[in-house]
Amino acid sequence: MRIHSPAAALSLACGSAAAQEWTGGYVSSYAGALMDPDDSGDTVQFDTNPDGGFGDCVNTAASANAFSLSFCDGAAGDRMPAGGCRENGSGGDYGIRGGDDWLSGNLVFGVLREYGMADCRDAVSAFSTTPPFYTLLRKVDDTLAVRGRIGMTFGDGNNLAYGTAGYARSTVENDFSTSHAVNTFVNNGDSDADGYPLGVGNERRSTDSFSLGVEYLHSRIDDEDYRVRA
Repeated sequence: MRIHSPAAALSLACGSAAAQEWTGGYVSSYAGALMDPDDSGDTVQFDTNPDGGFGDCVNTAASANAFSLSFCDGAAGDRMPAGGCRENGSGGDYGIRGGDDWLSGNLVFGVLREYGMADCRDAVSAFSTTPPFYTLLRKVDDTLAVRGRIGMTFGDGNNLAYGTAGYARSTVENDFSTSHAVNTFVNNGDSDADGYPLGVGNERRSTDSFSLGVEYLHSRIDDEDYRVRA
């Protein structure tokens, strides 16, 4: 799952450090909007043995591929592919941050910790020739992240352009739905997923204790642990 998040942040410097010189600690809040997840080529993989190896073909009684119809990016709108799939959607992104920065010449080095909530949903559906549909949906609930940033001041010294990258861990809510009314399906529930955020930003310090910034983050969360057994 890849998440793109433009956001605006309000920061308050704390402590007795020279905030106007970008050295010291701070706390901040942020709010933004998420772009839709990257949905290119999503599929459902099968382990028919089960031996832990996914990629098996599910065959009908006539030895034909039961999922030869198609897969689609999103939640199935009908039992057949002609009904299409509902597009994945994303909403808001907001949270709190705390960090420390150090100024060396006109370079600024920093580390921050953040906790965020988001409304990001990603689904994939498989259509069977039998002909039920099967939809797997995942939603990112919250994320903890640690990031570093490095940037350069410019202009009057109160502007900072920077790049940032780090480590993130998200709580992922998983869900399964199907039009198949005969078999019983069990799943392994919600999961935690690791990933990385990286991006760029610009921050403007208006006083010794207040700044306003904008930031664009690209986050990749690798969630590969969800299983559904028939």
